[in-house]
Amino acid sequence: MTALARRRPIETPIGGDTIATIPRHPHPVGLCLEDPQARRLRTAAQSNLFKVRLANTEARRESASYLIERRYAWRGYSVDDDVQEMPSRITIAAHDTDGIVGTVTVGLDSEEGGLFIDGLYAEEANRLRMQGRRIAEFTKLAVDNNSHSKPLLAALFHIAYICARRIHHCTDLLIEVNPRHVAFYRRMLGFEPFGEMRGDPRVGAPALLLRMCLERGQQEIARLGGKVELAATTRSLYPYFFAPREELMIERRLRAIG
Repeated sequence: MTALARRRPIETPIGGDTIATIPRHPHPVGLCLEDPQARRLRTAAQSNLFKVRLANTEARRESASYLIERRYAWRGYSVDDDVQEMPSRITIAAHDTDGIVGTVTVGLDSEEGGLFIDGLYAEEANRLRMQGRRIAEFTKLAVDNNSHSKPLLAALFHIAYICARRIHHCTDLLIEVNPRHVAFYRRMLGFEPFGEMRGDPRVGAPALLLRMCLERGQQEIARLGGKVELAATTRSLYPYFFAPREELMIERRLRAIG
């Protein structure tokens, strides 16, 4: 059974505003929409799926904000702002039958909203701008502890990547992380440090700026995306990403949803 048959971006109005369905585990039953038998299995397996959507309603934004607040408080961090509706920020949320269990926000560099990283790392961001680079940032990443899975995390990152790279043509991705998480982002996604460690007053914790050239991310997705069988031997999150054909389907879906 191929990875393509195991998880599917939604190609037709059958999914409403769902962008993709993600299994809780990397080896579930087939869920290909074109297969009638798989459609019957799909109904029986709803509790084992995450559905990824845009947080484009007030209720979804409030639910995403609650998850962020709860997860950050659990780590001892403070949160001083909610998920807000802004043209320059795109919030992606994963749902299960109980509500939102994972979220990440894509911030686009614009005069309307600016970037959160300009608060601590304006010099580093301006350096890229002066080089003609188009910057995006990922912020407000939170995953419910009971729902944490590599397929879910990979789906959030990949769909956020599609928004930044394929739809808005960004060249570089920046993210602020706690220093103890740096090894994960370097090993599993290919980020590199791009600034000195500083105290972040927004969360009351130290932060380090990481950068990824999105061209490199594109190469890794082409090389490993959809090849779940390589996950056991590759210290990378990319095998859990969507395959190239799925990526194109998700891009079309995002453009259709708007």
